[in-house]
Amino acid sequence: MILTLTLNPAIDMSYQLDELKIDTVNRCDRVIKTAGGKGLNVTRVLKCVNADVCATGLLGGKTGEFIEQELDWSSIHHDFVHIKGNTRHCLAIMHEGNQTEILESGPSIDEEEAEAFFHEFDRLLDQASIVTASGSLPKGLSKSFYQKLIERATKKNKKFLLDTSGEALELGIKAHPYLIKPNQEELAAIMGTEINTEADVLAGVKKLASMGVTYVVVSLGKDGALGYVDGRAFVAKPPKIYAVNPVGSGDSMIAGLAYGLDRGLSPEEALKYGVTFGTLNATEEKTGYVQADQVEDFKERITLRVLE
Repeated sequence: MILTLTLNPAIDMSYQLDELKIDTVNRCDRVIKTAGGKGLNVTRVLKCVNADVCATGLLGGKTGEFIEQELDWSSIHHDFVHIKGNTRHCLAIMHEGNQTEILESGPSIDEEEAEAFFHEFDRLLDQASIVTASGSLPKGLSKSFYQKLIERATKKNKKFLLDTSGEALELGIKAHPYLIKPNQEELAAIMGTEINTEADVLAGVKKLASMGVTYVVVSLGKDGALGYVDGRAFVAKPPKIYAVNPVGSGDSMIAGLAYGLDRGLSPEEALKYGVTFGTLNATEEKTGYVQADQVEDFKERITLRVLE
């Protein structure tokens, strides 16, 4: 089973407007509401390909109930810890070719709720083979929270795939997760230097590997991703596509990597699935979605270039 973590989920609300008028009333009849959060995007993609997946995290209030109902409707297995605060909303306004976002920070998690999650995580770990953790941490949780989860997973010999940023990522790296997936901007922030060329990326991933990360993947947008593991470096590049909605493609890449690794495939083959899922997501209007019948054919069109 692949266990996906979403510690700061949201109800994602998308409003489609022809024009956004400031300081007056805007009426909208094109509204989409979904169970949101990076980890839930990972979950949905894995469900698309019938992977054995369970979603966990922290949910509270009526908004939390809505997310659980949405997951039930999609027949997605979930086991969340309930909190006193209300799960947040995130609003995206699509207008005149632009996307304006308003993101709530979300509820504050107290010590008792954090301990309850540790307890539930330990229980779910016994059933899991792979763990993915995606997105930001909610208020109240220490920036070392992912670090502590990685340590627990490592003790049970579970592969932990971490996709976050900032201090939570820097501290998480200290616990030696199996895989991290920074983009070029995040890699530059970690390294404290500019990342402009493939050689820069390669130098960065080698530095991260020396810090105890087994498998480093750097997403390169339309150019795919660079992977580094056990002294081997390689780039998986997809064919050209027409991108409809690239939102969630990074999460879809994590889903593909988890899918490949859970099947016991090599890091190179797992990266091909990662790039496949990430690219196919960008061709769909939905966020966190791939068409299962396209996966294997598209994967065969991924080119793998060995760097060293």
